[in-house]
Amino acid sequence: MARSNFIMFDWAAKRLLRQKSNFVVLEGFLSALLGEAIRIERILESEGNKEDSEDKFNRVDMLAENSKGEMVIIEIQNNRELDYFHRMLYGTSKVITEYISEGDSFAIIKKVYSINIVYFDLGQGNDYVYHGLTEFRGIHTNDVLQLSANQQKQFVHKEVGRLFPEYYVIRVDEFDKKAVTPLDEWISFLKTGDIPEDAKAGGLAEARERLRRDSLSREEQRIYDAHLEALRYQRSVIQTGLFEGHEKGIDEGIEIGIKKGRMEGREEGLKEGIERGLKSVAERALKDGMSPEAVMKLTGLTREEISSLI
Repeated sequence: MARSNFIMFDWAAKRLLRQKSNFVVLEGFLSALLGEAIRIERILESEGNKEDSEDKFNRVDMLAENSKGEMVIIEIQNNRELDYFHRMLYGTSKVITEYISEGDSFAIIKKVYSINIVYFDLGQGNDYVYHGLTEFRGIHTNDVLQLSANQQKQFVHKEVGRLFPEYYVIRVDEFDKKAVTPLDEWISFLKTGDIPEDAKAGGLAEARERLRRDSLSREEQRIYDAHLEALRYQRSVIQTGLFEGHEKGIDEGIEIGIKKGRMEGREEGLKEGIERGLKSVAERALKDGMSPEAVMKLTGLTREEISSLI
């Protein structure tokens, strides 16, 4: 992980982006991802934020409320987790239940966006950004269930599924192309920690000014460097595990291949022995005057194989 002049987004989310003066950076990222102008009203307290670098395998959570009263969960995950999708589900469920009180109308349940920035290969797919939402579709008619006219006026949506949480998964390590869209520019920053001079995505110009590493105090730089070292250690552990697993797989593959080769060799040798034996029987039968047709029935050899022996 090369040193950048700019602070990595995960550390900035933990500290700097919580300041109201820096909301513009976060707003630029969310606007590029969600495809609409986003304004952050406030950052809410969220569990899972640890203040020191000893949590080498931590996740960084940010919970924000936008100008429409919607909730935005941002989770940055460096550690490989098989049950990460379940964690996403738990996160949205927890936010929904935390922000409704007993006796409240269900109509006040807030829309939730779950944005997950992951630095490992989550799931299987060819893209680097995935969007998940709920859809109610008729099993007989295949139509999408719509809200009633009165519901549309109250909830400002047309489809029922739009009331439910939406999920975004950004698989940072899968991004390997030139940044051509605002979202690409943001993902490039998430991956490299660098912001080109010609970056045009909203929020990145402000990030160049406000997320400079040299703007940190000496103590903050010490903490930040410890954070980077924790990430290096974590990735080293993961890569070592993958390498050892790869080597073990090769060794096991070679062993299986040898065993299979021996078996196939025995089978091939047996097959060739039987074939030679049948041809030998056929040659003797032909010499004794048996007709080719009779030899074919006796040995099971083809007419062409019998003809080659005459």
